[in-house]
Amino acid sequence: MDKIAQISNHFIEENTHFPELITELQQVFSSQKTIVPMRHHHDFPNPTTGADTTLLLMPAWNPSEDAGVKIVTVNPENSQFDLPSIQGTYIYLDATKGTIKAILEAKSLTAKRTAAASALAASYLSREDASSLLMIGTGALSINLIKAHASIRPITEVYIWGRNFDKAKALAIALKDKDFTVTPIHSIEEKIKDVSIISCATLSKAPLVLGKYLQPGQHIDLVGAYKKDMREADNETLTKSSIFIDTYQGGLKESGDIVIPLQQRVIQESDIKADLFELCSQVKKGRTSKEEITVFKSVGHALEDLAAANYYYKKYTNA
Repeated sequence: MDKIAQISNHFIEENTHFPELITELQQVFSSQKTIVPMRHHHDFPNPTTGADTTLLLMPAWNPSEDAGVKIVTVNPENSQFDLPSIQGTYIYLDATKGTIKAILEAKSLTAKRTAAASALAASYLSREDASSLLMIGTGALSINLIKAHASIRPITEVYIWGRNFDKAKALAIALKDKDFTVTPIHSIEEKIKDVSIISCATLSKAPLVLGKYLQPGQHIDLVGAYKKDMREADNETLTKSSIFIDTYQGGLKESGDIVIPLQQRVIQESDIKADLFELCSQVKKGRTSKEEITVFKSVGHALEDLAAANYYYKKYTNA
């Protein structure tokens, strides 16, 4: 049996080039060869924290090429243990033999592929001259979302808001050597009207992006709110915007940002303009005017994990 590669978070952090990873995702979304079943989503009690734990199982495979499954837990109250909310492992397989090629730590894998997917969507949906970004949230995803968006658009100004202002300041310090200025802010309202891109990655159950503040030409990237009772944007945001999702398979069913407005009949499924498969294969168009407000909602997809695992495995083995 071949030796199983052990690919750490440190390796992933040190060997990510967002333009490369974004291109990798664009290619797999446009080829549409990957077989991806609906992910398993299980909530179970966690009496110690008082908030449910979520277990996600996310398989995907390219016949006779590669395959894999990500095993993830989401614990919203992990901050009390000084741990990220998301914990997980990715098992990368040989799809012909069924053998394990690599085990990758899923924390950084997930953060990188999620940020790359958002930037991929923004390459179709944000204005090409987008130069400013508001980052709502200060978790592990935030720094990656900022870097990924800045890799595909000429970002010169970044503003960061979080419930804990000290975390926003720490994130600003971590990015101080980049080619853009980074400013922590005390309220979302301070800058939401002024920026080109609004990226939101939180576990909020109450909307943080309010449609009354939105301006023509903005792009809204909704990455958090992974459960049906969570929301990052209000109804007015959706009714004022052209709506895009990562996949119809998960996007219409898993997040309150889409599920709740559908249930309330604020929007209809026909209001969803396209998913990433359609955008990347150019079956449907993204932004159509400079004044259009666009929303991209992602819930994650196993295709992204498999593509990222393949990307890092090739770097690790110099294949």
